[in-house]
Amino acid sequence: MDKLRQALSGQEEDSESTFMTQISDASTLSWSTRVKGFAACFAFGILCSILGTVFLWFRNGLILFALFYTCGNLCALASTCFLMGPIKQLKRMFDSTRVFATIAMLICLLLTLFSAFWWHNKGLALLFCIMQFLAMSWYSLSYIPYARDAAKKCFTSCLA
Repeated sequence: MDKLRQALSGQEEDSESTFMTQISDASTLSWSTRVKGFAACFAFGILCSILGTVFLWFRNGLILFALFYTCGNLCALASTCFLMGPIKQLKRMFDSTRVFATIAMLICLLLTLFSAFWWHNKGLALLFCIMQFLAMSWYSLSYIPYARDAAKKCFTSCLA
């Protein structure tokens, strides 16, 4: 009935803003709950990555390695949603300063799973995991001011 009144009076709200308001209202967590959620999700992500690395050394553990390592990275990435919210996190992920790192990271995540599940190629899976680690590191450095510049200088000084 309220929607009918709004439509007839010319006060119809934008459905997208209403949806965003509903999401914002439904996800009001206290700061301590957000920090606890972040810590738990991040710790679970690290645990999954470590378990994935352990599974790599088992016989035929490639699929478990790729699955756990990728799941761990996704959990670690999702943990920041607790701190800043999922919408703001997605917007910041695709900022102009980190869009390349985000796309590279997501592609490496997918290629790791493809190489383990469909292509059954251990060498490719390891290569894509290394690339996944590097892309995730470069993405993470984008949140720290001047960290990328410092990493570039450190890398070039090691090569020189």
